[in-house]
Amino acid sequence: MVRILNLLAVVALIGSAIYAYTIKYETIFHAERIVKLKHEIKAEQDQIGTLRAEWAHLTRPERIQALADKFLDLQPVALTQIVGADALPAKAPRVDSIGRKLEALGLTEPTNTPRDGEASAPTTPSIRTR
Repeated sequence: MVRILNLLAVVALIGSAIYAYTIKYETIFHAERIVKLKHEIKAEQDQIGTLRAEWAHLTRPERIQALADKFLDLQPVALTQIVGADALPAKAPRVDSIGRKLEALGLTEPTNTPRDGEASAPTTPSIRTR
């Protein structure tokens, strides 16, 4: 009986050693992966910084002004181009096309509801039948 217990203790010891080593190597693997991901994140942040610097360089006002002068035939603003608000055309009145269609169908009359007290009156406008 003692030999069986000794054998079980040795097997348990070997099993726990294997389990400890697997945990150790998994931890090392995950630590290396974390370091690799941190390097990738740093590289992406550097690339974002580079792109932001390029964007700032491309959108400088003096560069855009030089390109506009070179490629666009722009004329300076003259004083005669500036007008007052009273010289602007008036806004056209808003047209309610759905409302006009409902009026044409005769659906603009108010409807009777049950609380009006007239039970014999129709509850909807009359519909023309052909």
